[in-house]
Amino acid sequence: MIDAQKVGGQIRVLRKNKGITQTELGDRLGVSFQAVSKWERGETLPDTALLPALADVLETTIDNILLGGEKRMRYERHATVAQMKEGIECFARIGELLGKDSLFYIGALEGVDRKMNLETEKYLADPYSKEALIAEATVQAIQNGTYVDLTDIQKSFTHPHWVKVVTDFAKKYQK
Repeated sequence: MIDAQKVGGQIRVLRKNKGITQTELGDRLGVSFQAVSKWERGETLPDTALLPALADVLETTIDNILLGGEKRMRYERHATVAQMKEGIECFARIGELLGKDSLFYIGALEGVDRKMNLETEKYLADPYSKEALIAEATVQAIQNGTYVDLTDIQKSFTHPHWVKVVTDFAKKYQK
């Protein structure tokens, strides 16, 4: 359902960011400044025929306007926490299979350590910290368009803290 208040707020933010007045926006669209004002107050919505031109003037998309600036998730894939765990455990397996002196192992860990500002080997050695890595991988997957079922999250983590962190994030992000 379209929320007129959110739409209006988004139009106002985008208009102000462009540095144009309600009158200027109205003139460009062939409507009065009062119509623009009503949109921005959430009293009315722009006519659907105006949406393409409105999006062009505000240099955005129709979805961005109608969603009030909120991002709509389009799930690229579904994954489980078990898959996230398996992915994290692959780091340890690389060390076992190729040797900890292998450039593949060293390079993989150095890259993760640098990007995430942590010491991956230490995290992999401690069960609580390892679960933190799994939680982070799950959160990042959700941010990148992966759907992870809430029930799976709640049953897959050992530590209640990580259950709460990931569940709260998923509820917020997977609307």
